[in-house]
Amino acid sequence: MEIPGASVPATITVRGKYVRFDIDAATFGIRNYVFEATTNPLDMTNGVDTPVFASKAPNHRGLRLNGAVDLSLDEEVLEIARVGPGLSMKIQAKDCATGGVFQMEPERADGTATRIVHTLASASQGLTPFYFDNPRFRAREGDIVPFKDTTIAVPTRINIANDFSPRFVARDSAQVATRVNEPACSKTFISRVSGPQTIQHCGNRSIWDVASGGRMGFVSGEDSVEVAPSPTVCTHKCQAQNRVRGRSVVLGFPFPVPEASRLPLAPLAP
Repeated sequence: MEIPGASVPATITVRGKYVRFDIDAATFGIRNYVFEATTNPLDMTNGVDTPVFASKAPNHRGLRLNGAVDLSLDEEVLEIARVGPGLSMKIQAKDCATGGVFQMEPERADGTATRIVHTLASASQGLTPFYFDNPRFRAREGDIVPFKDTTIAVPTRINIANDFSPRFVARDSAQVATRVNEPACSKTFISRVSGPQTIQHCGNRSIWDVASGGRMGFVSGEDSVEVAPSPTVCTHKCQAQNRVRGRSVVLGFPFPVPEASRLPLAPLAP
């Protein structure tokens, strides 16, 4: 389905059965990403609408999207794309109670990277999400575990959780993207492999430089706490991937998350 550029509203609203979010039509930045409470047995919300991201904001450095919007909806999978002079953006999302996949794919004519800032939501009743260094992964770092028909060494893992739902967990998932360190949010952990390790990652945001044609993804539920390799390098027609379905080790996360594992907050300045 193609929507002419002149008919595209400033904000594109996406409303699924399990997730909702808004898209800024000129940038394809995301605002107000929320898991909706449902009676699905895999529901992660603990019965309350659960905010995750206040925004996922790409910096296009003056470029804007102004073309037609290409929209495809196949069962629970949404694909939406738009172009502008020197720029294209595509979003893929799945409407799932748990284990959902989301990815944002920028592509620039000049071939340079796009900086994307993820800002977590603010909420009440313990629903404010936060980034944390998952102690279940850190305790097993370096262990060799099965994955599909091979093996993999357990890495460390940064996840997202809140203080309300013992089932809600997520993580950023990058493909041809590099996270930007934030020295103001430094915290030291002990690596079983290399000793003291300083993590420069804020508890309320993450910043990524995404290669042209790469993608900045987000996974939730069991997918986010399984031991799996990093996504393969892909800069053309990358697809959101489904879960491994029992062929990996799932380490989970502790609830509530210990204070010692939480990453320090930073002022939310761009």
